[in-house]
Amino acid sequence: MTTLIDRYVYTVLRRVPEQQRADIDRELRTSIEDAVEARVDGGSTRDAAIEQTLVELGDPDRLADGYADRPLYLIGPELYPHWRRLLTMLAWVVLPTAVTILAIFDAVEGAGFGEVIGGVIGNLLTIGVNLAFWVTAVFAVLERTGVGRAELRRNRAWSPDDLPSYEPGFLTVGQFAGSLLWPVLVIAALVLQQFTFSEVPVLDPDNWTFWWPYFIVVMILEGVYGVWLFRSHGWTHAATAANAVLGLLFAVPMIWLLATERFFNPEFIAMQDWGSVDPLSWLTGIVITIVALGTIWDIIEVAIRAERARRGLPTPVPGTGREFTALTRSGKPM
Repeated sequence: MTTLIDRYVYTVLRRVPEQQRADIDRELRTSIEDAVEARVDGGSTRDAAIEQTLVELGDPDRLADGYADRPLYLIGPELYPHWRRLLTMLAWVVLPTAVTILAIFDAVEGAGFGEVIGGVIGNLLTIGVNLAFWVTAVFAVLERTGVGRAELRRNRAWSPDDLPSYEPGFLTVGQFAGSLLWPVLVIAALVLQQFTFSEVPVLDPDNWTFWWPYFIVVMILEGVYGVWLFRSHGWTHAATAANAVLGLLFAVPMIWLLATERFFNPEFIAMQDWGSVDPLSWLTGIVITIVALGTIWDIIEVAIRAERARRGLPTPVPGTGREFTALTRSGKPM
């Protein structure tokens, strides 16, 4: 089973070169155990001794940078972890959201298929470079002026509670945010395409009598499911069943509307000029493929997570070369 020490060591290992991991694993565990035993001999409980030792070692990301001997010249070790975490979050959330919205605008304005794909690639590069540049520039200024560094040190002091949970039955905060962001984006796109993007809606307005409100309700249920899953702290067979039902409630009507040509607005399709390419055929095929494969993948993935958590099967920790075994909420092996 994974312990607090395991989690700390795994977090260090995932940021050091692979050829150094075995030596660092042994060295770090020995150092921690020696410090823990010394504190236990001094009268501390083992749990308290472990926590005190890890607090003394500090942020595992910074410790990993020390082991790897990485120079941090532009942004120093106090700000570097904050810079990396913020940039990672923006790259996974803001970048794809912005690129998707711009691609929708290009399609609505009558851009051809090749132009939309070219715009996606160009926007990925442009927005990605700008995000990286401006976030780095801000942190470089903070590094050299000292503004905010004391506040970051005081308000973001590392503790063992900051360690990631490597159990397969737990949602991270990032996964939870993504489970809420997806329904919000779908509902916003559904409403905005009708009233904002252009004079001619992309989707068939006749479906506002039933199907578009129906999909909005399903997306709200998806958000409720995400909150329930986060609060229940685990992938279970109940979560698998609920996820499958929600996936099918979304995918089956969507595919039916697409297959019967009731999804896209005929007026919008008539405005598209893609040369020899039939826009309705291409759009229908692409969306059906994405919806079908995405739904099947999601159902299978959640089922596998739940089964592995139930059986307590070892699961690889990405970037460490190690495996963990699922724990129950009480901390005992499942």
